[in-house]
Amino acid sequence: MGIKQGSKYYPLFERLQQCQQEETALTFAEIEALIGRALPASALNKKNWWSNRDSATALQAGAWVSAGFHVEQVDLAQRVVTFRRFSAEYNIQRKDGTILWKEDAIRALRKHMGLTQADFAQELGVRRQTISEWENGVYDPDRSTTKFLELVAKQANFHDPEETS
Repeated sequence: MGIKQGSKYYPLFERLQQCQQEETALTFAEIEALIGRALPASALNKKNWWSNRDSATALQAGAWVSAGFHVEQVDLAQRVVTFRRFSAEYNIQRKDGTILWKEDAIRALRKHMGLTQADFAQELGVRRQTISEWENGVYDPDRSTTKFLELVAKQANFHDPEETS
């Protein structure tokens, strides 16, 4: 689902996106200061408000999920939430130091950018069905598209997890 600029939880997304740590804890008061308003009552007394389900009914989760975090722990008594960076495991193949733009690499790039298949398709100028077919291994992008994917990946500061280890 992601989060749109202008959303009331966008400042939380920005804060987490800029976070350099694997884990960070924020008090409810810090989050309220970021978003410029009080958290809803359900955030203060129901742990499920802090779920990691990024959906149309849980806009707040879009803030941390889109920033690459999951809620690790919620302490309602202390009014503190702990966010932990998450990373999915992808099997990104390389040849001569270059990423082979196959299903896992394409999915990893899209998720790194926090985009739905439809949004990613719009970004690349292809149909959503094309993204789905690439991600499901129906076929691979053509040579000119792989060059474009390299450029998009560079602009998105996307690195294969293998490169950073």
